[in-house]
Amino acid sequence: MIEGQETLGKITQLKYAMVGGGVGAFIGDVHRKAIAMDGKARLVAGCFSQSYENTLKTGELLGLDKSRLYRNYEEMLRAEAVHPDRPDFIVIVTPNDTHYPIARLALDLGFAVVCDKPLATSSKQAQELADLARKKDLLFCVTYTYSGFPIIKHLRHLIASGELGQIRFVAGEYPQEWLATLLEKTGQKQAAWRTDPARAGISNCVGDIGSHIEHMVSYLTGLEIESLLARLDHFGEGRPLDDNASVMVNFKGGARGLYWSSQIAIGHDNGFRVRIYGTKGSVEWYQEDPNHARIAFLDKPVSYISRGRDPMCPRAQALSRIPSGHNEGYFEAFANIYSTFITALDKKLRGEPLTVDDLDFPHAEEGVRGVRFIEKCVESSSQGCVWVEF
Repeated sequence: MIEGQETLGKITQLKYAMVGGGVGAFIGDVHRKAIAMDGKARLVAGCFSQSYENTLKTGELLGLDKSRLYRNYEEMLRAEAVHPDRPDFIVIVTPNDTHYPIARLALDLGFAVVCDKPLATSSKQAQELADLARKKDLLFCVTYTYSGFPIIKHLRHLIASGELGQIRFVAGEYPQEWLATLLEKTGQKQAAWRTDPARAGISNCVGDIGSHIEHMVSYLTGLEIESLLARLDHFGEGRPLDDNASVMVNFKGGARGLYWSSQIAIGHDNGFRVRIYGTKGSVEWYQEDPNHARIAFLDKPVSYISRGRDPMCPRAQALSRIPSGHNEGYFEAFANIYSTFITALDKKLRGEPLTVDDLDFPHAEEGVRGVRFIEKCVESSSQGCVWVEF
């Protein structure tokens, strides 16, 4: 097909403030570009770095009013809470150890929140955030990016409709090579904080990318983990946190799973892949080719579905932005999460009821489960690779 979608819905431009994402950061710029893609929200304030000079430089590059650039997140949140042009939501794109205190204060001050994953460095903190958001009736999104791809929505629909039958086995892998050497020793910012327990928490590899496998499998299948056995490896000499992990999973209902995440897998860029096998069929999706999926059914030829070309369920079709053969990728997936969240927030602020599709973004409770998964993997591995109840 050559037709693109007509619209992602009625556009009402909301306002947001950001913590983190200064010059030299990676993910903050991704968030800003993803939000800007649909024009549904504009950035009005920020504390982009622990360095005020960096914040001022970032704000200048983004064309922000200097009076709304702050030295620390607490100053920003308290000032913006009473500002006449108060933001509608706060975006948190800082290292893991700061997610909880920033989100906690934002919720206390009545802001809706979008937070990068993992939600916190402990499930206790993560649950506190989820409970507070529920108590205050505030929307809270955790940016598990890959659930935003249109074809993932379609595969989820197929599985929920029973097309694959009863799920028997799930295989998820996420290999990268970027920490095959001791990159953190060179001063590389992203490597330095991710391998530091004081900033990243109790896990690097599982926390950073293994958690994406857990979320994707749960999102696609609805399966709940019953128990797991994990081995977390430290291949980098002197590296205090894991850089490779193998996890066996038992799901409630009898399905089984095997997850592998690695940051020392030479030859792999960002090879996130998931395979789901049922009694009637199977599906396979690969992040580096996100517009296609492999689908197989018993006694039928193996087929491949192409986003934009082949019919998909209404939810997936609504999030497909451009014609077939024009690849939609990481930014578009991020934008789909933000477009959904912002539309839901806009409707909520106007007192309109929210639909299931309106709420189809990763919520705080999914963030809680992701942190628990990290903790259970570390617990299993530290006890000698034993089965632990989830």
